[in-house]
Amino acid sequence: MYKFRIHSGVGLVGICLAIASCRVPASLPSAENRSVPGSYNGNGDTTNTAAIEWRNFFTDKNLVDLVDTALKNNQELMVTLQEVEIARNDIRFRQGALLPTVTARAGVGVEKVGRYTSQGAGDASTEITPGKEMPDPLTDLSIGAYANWEVDIWKKLHNAKKAAVTRYLSTVEGKNFVLTNLVAEVANSYYELLALDNQLLIVKQNIELQKNALEIVKVQKEATRVTELAVQKFQAEVLKSQSLEFDILQNIKETENKINFLLGRYPQEIIRDKGNFLSAVPPAVSSGIPSQLLANRPDIKKAELELAAAKLDVKIARAEFYPSLGISAGAGFQAFKPSYLFKMPESLLYSLAGDLAGPLINRNAIKAEFSNANARQLQAMYNYERTILNAYFEVSNQLSSISNLEKSYDLKSKQVDALTRSIDISNDLFKSARADYLEVLMTQRDALESKLDLIETKKQQLNAVINVYRDLGGGWK
Repeated sequence: MYKFRIHSGVGLVGICLAIASCRVPASLPSAENRSVPGSYNGNGDTTNTAAIEWRNFFTDKNLVDLVDTALKNNQELMVTLQEVEIARNDIRFRQGALLPTVTARAGVGVEKVGRYTSQGAGDASTEITPGKEMPDPLTDLSIGAYANWEVDIWKKLHNAKKAAVTRYLSTVEGKNFVLTNLVAEVANSYYELLALDNQLLIVKQNIELQKNALEIVKVQKEATRVTELAVQKFQAEVLKSQSLEFDILQNIKETENKINFLLGRYPQEIIRDKGNFLSAVPPAVSSGIPSQLLANRPDIKKAELELAAAKLDVKIARAEFYPSLGISAGAGFQAFKPSYLFKMPESLLYSLAGDLAGPLINRNAIKAEFSNANARQLQAMYNYERTILNAYFEVSNQLSSISNLEKSYDLKSKQVDALTRSIDISNDLFKSARADYLEVLMTQRDALESKLDLIETKKQQLNAVINVYRDLGGGWK
């Protein structure tokens, strides 16, 4: 049979009301109109460090090996890769909705109806062939193929597929964002470990220096030139430095474990060069111009794609107000006896039907979903703007930090040189009774603190360079 029908719930007035009720807010901002400053600090150079591959940006082979391991084993990255796979499968699901659904069906049944019913009376008076009555009970055998297809006249299904593709691309950018943060975190932790190694070396050297000073004070006490108070003060200073040594050892252990965790493995020693950390020269950084962030930063591209998907969701929600056209068809064979099942054309069956249906009276649920889609689009728009703003400030802060830390390091380096020389001077003055023990003690303490502070500043310099490389969008290529 052939049939085409329009459900009574849809009329011209209903369609007009549906279209009129799904207007998008006219004041919706546009991502394309989003502007960023022309430069960070008046520098219009477009050379951008983010274009450098991380293997070439980091020159320490041990660090490169650690990052390589992290990119292979990090569990957070593996979870993100599965999110990408889920999004890819969603595309296949949406693609399937665009195609007809075809099923094969085979069935067997038996039916016994009452003799004194319209069907029973009809079967009793019907002959299959002359002289041969309808069997009772009646067996029903069937085999056929059936198809259902929603005609995408309003592009609802196409937009759903495009939204799925866009969200898949968004998850890819999310993976890239995890990559760039992972690379930066491993590098920052690595340089923190090197800084702790050098601080530990400084503390050990200072302990030996303080022990020597303690022996001198003990001799001075025996010569009645100082009192027991001086001896105890120097002894306390030695104990304080020894305690600091164990604090640093604990920090080293925790930092090693942090790196191992990022590498997805159980605790083991981190291979590294424990040489002079202060001689490390931070790589030069070129920030480029702010507009390059839109192309380099994975989180900005992710937010932009999420905004595009949200706009498609609004179109999908709007299409729910419109009538949908469905077409169904079937073809096969049906008979009450196997020998008749494939007898042509008597056992042949086929059907074709079209349905046009749409909401008319109760459209509150569709209105609510459409309003939610609009709200989610606005959320995505504001998140996109916030992500761009945050990226600009992150780069600006790190560039300022690099500049200020460079000046601070130069001054602290001079301070360390001055205090290092003052240690020998204070010891000589103390031996000749021209300075008291407190001056010697304070000089040693100040020198130790300045050396540790200098190492900390060097670490901050390296971290700032790594962070600006990450904030510019480097590390995932």
